[in-house]
Amino acid sequence: MRIVLHRTFEKQIKKLPSKIQATYKIRRDVFLEDPFHPLLDNHSVDRAFPGCRSINITGDYRVIFKAQDGIAHFLKIGSHSELYS
Repeated sequence: MRIVLHRTFEKQIKKLPSKIQATYKIRRDVFLEDPFHPLLDNHSVDRAFPGCRSINITGDYRVIFKAQDGIAHFLKIGSHSELYS
């Protein structure tokens, strides 16, 4: 699987604390090895984001993405409350 970052995602990640950015990179690498690794809790978020899925970065931070044809389009990153309110 390949990852493509949306412009919005790129802007959001630059604003995150460096510790969250570092954790994101670790989880991104896990995702590339196994998108359904239990650590990621990869699950559908179709109600809030139709056609999308979510993975955990930390206990509170998530990545929202859409997977298609072997490409994961990372659309948004943020805390649970930022993404779902």
